[in-house]
Amino acid sequence: MDAQNPNVLSHAQSAVAANDAHETRFQAYRHRRPHSYGVIHDNTRHTSRFTVIGNHLTQHPELSLLAIGLACHIQSLPTGAPVDIKTLAARFPEGPTRIAAALRELETHGYLRRERERTPNGRLVTRTISCNQPRAARCHTSTPPPASTCPPAPPPAPSAVPAGDKAASPEHTPRGKAREPRKKHPLPPVPQPVHPSPALLRTAADLLAGLHREDPRLLLSACDTAHLAPGVAAWLQRDVTPTAVRHALTADLPPEALRRPAALLAHRLTAQLPPLPPPFRAPAVPPPPVRHPLQNCDGCDRAFRAPEPGRCADCRTAAAVPS
Repeated sequence: MDAQNPNVLSHAQSAVAANDAHETRFQAYRHRRPHSYGVIHDNTRHTSRFTVIGNHLTQHPELSLLAIGLACHIQSLPTGAPVDIKTLAARFPEGPTRIAAALRELETHGYLRRERERTPNGRLVTRTISCNQPRAARCHTSTPPPASTCPPAPPPAPSAVPAGDKAASPEHTPRGKAREPRKKHPLPPVPQPVHPSPALLRTAADLLAGLHREDPRLLLSACDTAHLAPGVAAWLQRDVTPTAVRHALTADLPPEALRRPAALLAHRLTAQLPPLPPPFRAPAVPPPPVRHPLQNCDGCDRAFRAPEPGRCADCRTAAAVPS
């Protein structure tokens, strides 16, 4: 009988043999620690359809279990998927109240941001931005970074930024805290009515509230309407009809989207303010007639009033008529 060649490669291991080897290793690990009653991981490497989620989220000491699970679900969704409360309540057995509370938790700890934007047709929409590694979560990492690669953040929450995070894409750039709302510049001042009255201001507010029917871009908030109402009242006090005021505010608007429609209306109310109507004047009273002194007529010796002596009117008429 010939001797076996020791240089021949071994045959490929079958799938059944591989599973048996995996089960053998798992059982050996379990029996090595017979007194451990904690979790034992039976892990298999993912090659498709998986999402990388950090331990700072799954082991967050302050988030509720519902918030952690909801954050993992949102991070696994593709870009553009709806994540509003109504959609999530239809997907999961939890009600809208619990889901809304969990979203507020994620927003507080920086895992979620909600920003309001105005579409070109004037409609306000809410954009939800999911952050997979906010700075609020990095403060829970256990290994601090080297001092040369990451400067310490202001107390009381020192940050630990891994060196690999600096090359992350802009949409995954960690942020220090929840984004503060952008400071809104105050609206320009508007003219004030001479004698404001509740009825006049109410008429002005109703006129402003109906401008969006002329142009959807002129949809005003209650705060903007209260600021602009005195300016419209000042126009109405100048004998301008509501139709003329509405035409002055809505005519010749720019074709592009209006970033701050209330500021545009405030500018028009001030720049195009008509003059005050002339004050009411009573008709002029004629001066009293002049009383001339009494004179004696040179013809009939009767008394009559005249500035100078001479003949009276009757004598002047008789002298003018030929005999």
